[in-house]
Amino acid sequence: MTFTKKVNVVLVDDHTLFRKGMVELVNNFENFNVVWEAGNGKEFIKNIRMLSVPDIVLLDMAMPEMDGYETALWIKKKYPEIKILVLSMFDQEGAIIKMLKTGVNGYVLKDADPIELNTALCNIVDKGYYYSDLVSGTMANSIKGSSNEEDKVKLNEKEIQFLELVCSEMTYKEIADKMFVSARTVDGYRDSLFEKLSAKSRVGLVLYAIKNGYINL
Repeated sequence: MTFTKKVNVVLVDDHTLFRKGMVELVNNFENFNVVWEAGNGKEFIKNIRMLSVPDIVLLDMAMPEMDGYETALWIKKKYPEIKILVLSMFDQEGAIIKMLKTGVNGYVLKDADPIELNTALCNIVDKGYYYSDLVSGTMANSIKGSSNEEDKVKLNEKEIQFLELVCSEMTYKEIADKMFVSARTVDGYRDSLFEKLSAKSRVGLVLYAIKNGYINL
């Protein structure tokens, strides 16, 4: 995939050696150019006020002073046009869900192959999102698909309540307690939604909830 002009990228990561290596890697991609870099969210905010506004921010999660979560919230509030690709070592569903709820456009693990990173960046430019194998192809396609009411999967009241609670930091057991049902019943809601929504993880359910307005970002 080739774009008509280079896409400007900013890297935000507190590990200097890793960041410098990523700058070199991204600059070797055909379509991308790293215009500047920052070591944490505070430095990013300082720099963006003096330097250029990028098309994409490659954002680490765990950073001192101002972490990736706070930085993503600030970017989406002040510069909603900027696309954010999270590049993190955290693969826990809770961490991924927390970031997705800020409105970031993608999430890639730091041990990913360079080819996947290039693919992720290209997809964010071309489609507006990249979710790797966190969700199935069908689920990923629905994220940017039509949001017409007639295209929505019909969910019953209990499924909607469960879907909303899944987007919180509650465990499945805590969700069961909140809904006054057994853990087995909650497992049934989860499995039913996996099938109905073509999702394969809790992350997939959260993406569906975000896309279809079941939670507010």
